[in-house]
Amino acid sequence: MEIVFLLALILVGTRLLNARDQRVRIALLGSYLAKYRIEKLMENLIQGYMRALGEADGGRQTQIWRMLETAEVELCEQFNNFTLEFARLNESQARVSKLPLALPYASQWLSANTFDMRKALSIHAHALTQAASNSDQLAPKARAFTLMAELFLMQHSCHWFCRSKLLASARLLARHQTPYAQVLNSVAPATRRAYLALVGS
Repeated sequence: MEIVFLLALILVGTRLLNARDQRVRIALLGSYLAKYRIEKLMENLIQGYMRALGEADGGRQTQIWRMLETAEVELCEQFNNFTLEFARLNESQARVSKLPLALPYASQWLSANTFDMRKALSIHAHALTQAASNSDQLAPKARAFTLMAELFLMQHSCHWFCRSKLLASARLLARHQTPYAQVLNSVAPATRRAYLALVGS
């Protein structure tokens, strides 16, 4: 009976500490993101891509692609500025546990098994800029799919920073009906290599 009580106490304590740690991380990331329209621009772009991809009329589809270019440029500018500002954060605050499940303050006491969120954001900023500029000369449809994948992976990283890899992957699947593995396979090869080198395979 005492063992059951002790285990229950440990579980409750772990959940409370996790919740506190996650609230701090959410508030920290939110304080940086609050200055920008990144989330709204991302939402508008994804809706625009889906509309363009579902458009049967070629002329109308081209018109939608062109309308989205302004939002793409603005998103890249804002995300690059956000990344530069976040890069000034102390390294200890930017550490993210690579464990699939959240453990209280794991990024501090398991520092060898962490990655630096500042570096992850830098990878995402570069990837988004490259995809938006279409340096690979992709067709509009392929470019839209790549950009959406880059946006989904960036969002996954933000949720991972705030909570855990497992919850970030579950949220990605719930919100976009896209598994984490599929997103990784859909981003540009350079993004995938740099990202996996940072967070692990």
